[in-house]
Amino acid sequence: MDSQFKWSIRIPGALNPMKKEIRVALILCCVIVLSALDVAAQNGTEKTPFEPPKPSLEFMARFEVTLDAPVLELGQIESVGKRRIIPITGGKFTGPRLNGTILNNGADWQMVSADGLAYLDTRYALKTSDGELIYIQTRGFRYGPADVMAEVAKGNPVDPNKYYFRVYIQFETGSAEYQWLNRAIGIGAGMRLRNAVIYDAYLVK
Repeated sequence: MDSQFKWSIRIPGALNPMKKEIRVALILCCVIVLSALDVAAQNGTEKTPFEPPKPSLEFMARFEVTLDAPVLELGQIESVGKRRIIPITGGKFTGPRLNGTILNNGADWQMVSADGLAYLDTRYALKTSDGELIYIQTRGFRYGPADVMAEVAKGNPVDPNKYYFRVYIQFETGSAEYQWLNRAIGIGAGMRLRNAVIYDAYLVK
């Protein structure tokens, strides 16, 4: 009687061999599937019948920005570069999408690195020909060969194809007529004159 009872006792934690094999197989399957999904995500192998759209440019306006006030030279800012504040005193913009005047209330908060790269950061206000107010900000770069940029700094006429001057443009306005500008991304290609900057602004579509 005692002998039969001892044989009927189950060892805690013991598994049926078949159930154990099934459990191991399921775990391995899950690991393989998750690994395959991770590799597919990393390799970008997800299939789609579409391609990213190719942007186009629409000419908005030519901006002629007047810079006829003294430049504020703040000097070297640690290892970052030389800070210059260039007042924007007026100007105009004309084109198929925008027309008006540039107000005397902004500046280019420019930083120039040791190798002559100018980090452009302009913020100013526009008044359209129909009386609406628009805030504009441009950021970008101006650089080129040292001899070319030396001539630009002197205010001498320089072919703008000899140096790089590009900005991206953002707008803000409460005008119902120009609400589309709040969601617009613009880019500009420009040139520096003695007392002005001229750039053509394009809407990225």
